[in-house]
Amino acid sequence: MSLFHRTSQRAADQPPPKRRILVADDDPSIGRLIQTALPAQQYETVVVANGIEALEAFDRGQFDLVFLDVMMPFVDGFDACERIRAKSDVPIVIITARDGTDDVVQGFRRGADEYITKPFKVAEFVARVEAILRRVDMQKSRTAPTFVQVGDLAIDAIAHKVSVRGAEVKLTPMEFELLYFLAANAGQVFTREVLYREVWGYEYIGETNLVDVCVRRLREKVEVEPSKPKLILTVRGVGYKLERSSSG
Repeated sequence: MSLFHRTSQRAADQPPPKRRILVADDDPSIGRLIQTALPAQQYETVVVANGIEALEAFDRGQFDLVFLDVMMPFVDGFDACERIRAKSDVPIVIITARDGTDDVVQGFRRGADEYITKPFKVAEFVARVEAILRRVDMQKSRTAPTFVQVGDLAIDAIAHKVSVRGAEVKLTPMEFELLYFLAANAGQVFTREVLYREVWGYEYIGETNLVDVCVRRLREKVEVEPSKPKLILTVRGVGYKLERSSSG
């Protein structure tokens, strides 16, 4: 057996590195539940009790995924989200006891990628973690076009940059992925179910307004008149599409 083969075999036998998950919630039962739910051989779960501890923990080491409760002492989840997003593209999920649109929009505005509502089932939480990390892995090995242009909209998938009419637009990672998907398939109409599966990575949950809120946030950033969109269009009774010929 050659040295190369033996080295390759050892590498193949080694387990993949653990994914690091940061969870900030002032309810200790939530932290215990999450640590129990995520297998220790696959995940290193760091649980903190408030926003200050979350920021300190994030600065001490790299994380693959961050969960932030909205209602925390000292620094709330929205503020912590905004501070983390300012220096990292790590996926951020807001944990909230309220699923009203205002909370969801606030989370997106501050840089969150999505949200989960308490109380949540363990299976739902684990599925959410797996889907997000699977989506990140797929993005890293992207085989779709690395540059997409539709009218005045230009997307550079390698540099993770978007420009509209020559001006760069700052998007959260999730907003970027939704816009990229629609632009790469310009002219095609997609239902919320398909967008949820293809962009977020898991099956659509009928009561969530995640797709609608993300579309609304995108329109605020890329449309000339968000209330009268000409780029990201609603197809009544079906879903959404990115207009192939519009200049935005």
